[in-house]
Amino acid sequence: MPLYVQETGTSTAPTIVFLHGGGGGGWMWQPQVEALKSDYHLLVPDLPEHCNSAAVKPFSIADSVTRIVELIRTRAHGGKAHVVGLSEGAQITVALLAATPEVVDHAIISSALVRPIPGMTWFGAGTWSVSYRMIVPLNRYDWWIRLNMQSNGIPVRFLPEMRPTLNSLTPEAFAHVIVENQRFRLPAGLERVAAPTLVVAGQREYGVMRQSVKDVAAAIPGARGCLVYHTRQLSLAEEHNWNMNAPELFTQMVRAWIENKPLSTELRPLG
Repeated sequence: MPLYVQETGTSTAPTIVFLHGGGGGGWMWQPQVEALKSDYHLLVPDLPEHCNSAAVKPFSIADSVTRIVELIRTRAHGGKAHVVGLSEGAQITVALLAATPEVVDHAIISSALVRPIPGMTWFGAGTWSVSYRMIVPLNRYDWWIRLNMQSNGIPVRFLPEMRPTLNSLTPEAFAHVIVENQRFRLPAGLERVAAPTLVVAGQREYGVMRQSVKDVAAAIPGARGCLVYHTRQLSLAEEHNWNMNAPELFTQMVRAWIENKPLSTELRPLG
């Protein structure tokens, strides 16, 4: 079963593929789609076991890579694309670069965790599935959905998109997403990457995430690692999902990187 993919933009322009974070959907890229569709060809999939791709199961980073490579080869212009990944979508981007670097023109990796968070790897899929099953009944209430959005740094204006997203996420899917995210480590093969690669995270994100930026940037030849210093103070969760909370800056970064132009001064090189 193929992934659901939103396809929009200019029919002859270079292709950008946007990969969303775990537990979300392609709708998370709405600000970038609206800003870039007049200049680029955009492919925005819902990842396996998410939203309109909920029937594509089970979710895994390896399977997602296979599906995204096929998407690029069959629907991206020239069989190659710029790839932008956030959170779990960034982990998929890292794995894609290691496995099939030739399909990537430029890459942006935002908050790709490649180190363990203490305590999180102790729990298996069964534990996560049971824990999520206990809160599924709450997903019918908007007050709960708003609380969930706030804790994950998702602006309340996306409530209409978040309702069906939460209700399509099964306990099994939730478990797959969490386990894959927490067990992901730097893959072999990144030394073969030739695509210009930008690796970023918010400067207030957890230390393990900031260190992950250093790890990924060091593993990819010529990659640039940066921390994002927002002029408006954001919460840690908002910094993680900053494409929705600082959309103009995120979009500016995408344009600058794939067009080989200077980055904003809010993106500062790793010390």
